[in-house]
Amino acid sequence: MSNRLPPLTALRAFDAAARHMSFAQAAAELNVTPAALSFQIKSLEEHLGAPLFRRLNRAVELTEAGAALSTGAAEGFQTLATAWRAAQRTQDTQTLTVTAGPAFTAKWLAPRLYDFAQAHPEVELRFAAGLHRMDLARDNVDVAIRFSDKATPDLYSIPLADEWIMPVMTPALAAQYPTVESLKDAPLIFDESISFLPAPMGWSTWFEAMGTPFTPVNGPRFSQADHAVDAALAGVGMVLGRRALVVKDLDEGRLVAPFPTALNTGARFSFLCLKGMETRPQIAMFRDWILAEIEKTAHITANLTIIEGAS
Repeated sequence: MSNRLPPLTALRAFDAAARHMSFAQAAAELNVTPAALSFQIKSLEEHLGAPLFRRLNRAVELTEAGAALSTGAAEGFQTLATAWRAAQRTQDTQTLTVTAGPAFTAKWLAPRLYDFAQAHPEVELRFAAGLHRMDLARDNVDVAIRFSDKATPDLYSIPLADEWIMPVMTPALAAQYPTVESLKDAPLIFDESISFLPAPMGWSTWFEAMGTPFTPVNGPRFSQADHAVDAALAGVGMVLGRRALVVKDLDEGRLVAPFPTALNTGARFSFLCLKGMETRPQIAMFRDWILAEIEKTAHITANLTIIEGAS
């Protein structure tokens, strides 16, 4: 038996037939006639010296040899497709596909994108808001921005500013509750989006850090951080705002932070891309723009007392 690989066209025909379990559907996918597809599979079986399918009356099924080949063939073609897309992307200097969480997209990226678009009109931005872990090569994504307390050594990673949380509210609410003690009677909003962090990050932790132990239980609870911030902007109550999601509102006066003591979350957003891709023009421009935008509101963090949360 020869170890020489069979023709790629025959393997492609087999892969399609194994996925569909139908010669007719496989032929339609590959835009060939069923007879041509059958000929390719027959030549593959002759090359192997064993049948790959059992031909039944109105169906086919894989033989033991066919089953052994099908998984590897599928993975091989997927790998080839991924590599081809990666090669195509190296020639594209105008399209930039970015994935970020819904809250970061809504509260940090979207309000600033006009400035990036004005500065770089040649770049076509595409966004995919989501929190699930993505395979940047397979999913055809150039940049991911993710919030985590863990490193990502398999990717090119630039950590962004440290993330803290502290009470933020409208100026009107701040006037009604001028002291830490008065906050015990204030309407409090609960952002549960960072409950995955190992250190507790909530109102009771902040009150304890302020030397005024208190564990509030009543108030609206949100699983999405941007929804919690929107409720605070609407005057519903006060929220422990996360740096990236509230700095613009703080800088522009829609929200205020009358008690400038923040808890360090121990996590941060990171700018991620495939290693070796960070020098592509549109990726480098986007990275440099993000870092410059963060620097514009660095004065807010500079004026805070940032302490470690409870471990």
